[in-house]
Amino acid sequence: MKKINLSNGLRVVMEKIPTMRSVSFGIWVKTGSRHETLANNGISHFIEHMLFKGTERFDAKAIAEEFDAIGGNVNAFTSKEYTCFYAKVLDEHLPIAVDVLADMFFRSKLDGEELAKEKNVILEEISMYEDTPDDMVHDLMAKAVYGDHPLAYPILGTKEQLESMGSSDLRAYMDDHYTIENTVISVAGNIDDNIVELLERHFGGFQTSGRVSELTVPSFQSGILYHKKKTEQNHICLSFPGCSIHDPLQYAMILLNNSIGGGMSSRLFQEIREKRGLAYSVYSYHSSNEDSGLFTIYAGTAPKQTNEVMGLTKEVLADVAVHGMSEDELRKGKEQLKGSLILSLEGTGSRMNRLGKNELMLGKHFSLDDMIEKIENVTMNDVNAVLDRMFSQPFALAMVGSTDRAIAGLRRDDFVTLRTNS
Repeated sequence: MKKINLSNGLRVVMEKIPTMRSVSFGIWVKTGSRHETLANNGISHFIEHMLFKGTERFDAKAIAEEFDAIGGNVNAFTSKEYTCFYAKVLDEHLPIAVDVLADMFFRSKLDGEELAKEKNVILEEISMYEDTPDDMVHDLMAKAVYGDHPLAYPILGTKEQLESMGSSDLRAYMDDHYTIENTVISVAGNIDDNIVELLERHFGGFQTSGRVSELTVPSFQSGILYHKKKTEQNHICLSFPGCSIHDPLQYAMILLNNSIGGGMSSRLFQEIREKRGLAYSVYSYHSSNEDSGLFTIYAGTAPKQTNEVMGLTKEVLADVAVHGMSEDELRKGKEQLKGSLILSLEGTGSRMNRLGKNELMLGKHFSLDDMIEKIENVTMNDVNAVLDRMFSQPFALAMVGSTDRAIAGLRRDDFVTLRTNS
């Protein structure tokens, strides 16, 4: 891995992989739904869409044709804390990818007619999302945990806010947030010595400096929210305090997640799906933000089975609260995590993603050996410290479904008492 700064100070991180024939190239911007307000919620995602809708040189069709003609892929995504525009192409076609993406980044027209059409596309995206309760419940969970904090804002925004946005709003937001300080270029694959000159030519004129966002640290609110919807299943999330991206206990949290619901051999999957067949989808995951994190369990099951699924979930968590992880689970979890980590870095896309996100959010990088060492060094004391944090207060709960009988009057502080007395 190599890190440089262009003549204007723009950060570039790159990894040369001569055994590959592809190159993945990404432009990372530190802005997402967390940096928005209630009045402009969804604007980061809207901008992501609009940058594909045409420049002075390329209209939307021409952008697609440029990449189709070289067999490449181009796309983008928006999260709560960053936006990324990226392409994966053959090494010989990297100059084309950089040229088109740079033109989109700096010279998108944000045309009013295209904006109106794309606004309707996103409205359809929101409608599709609202018709998918197993997705919707995770946004409801964020509101139960974070309340009015911007981390609770949906990435897509709302129909009301979207309707009111115009080209000048998008341009003003970009002037504030699409700045040198907030931007990182990430490249991984079979790159040559001309890469710096190529990037300097397309990004060296970038001079925008805007305001630095002042983020407020969220508090875990232990809320409970129910959204009534006619569905075949009840969709349920339980969330507990987790680890931020800077937290040294993050690897212990990941190992604990693997044990509870992170894979097919996990406790929740085995108890609820394999032994009893009560759910097709049941899992847990850990999500990290710059200054906070969440451990979340999800299950989707028939209304008549919801009480039993909730009871089994609480039994699994009660056992973890009292007895923690076993030494065997910790050992197996470390091997599993090392294997998945190594396999995840076999493509240029995943390496580009790792480089870009680490530089943007952490400002530092760890080698594969560094990460494996961190995994190996996780102790049972680390796992217990994570458990103490998770069960320090009642869990938050969100549910989308036809009835809330299974969660009405549910005690959510059981694990606090169990953990304290264990």
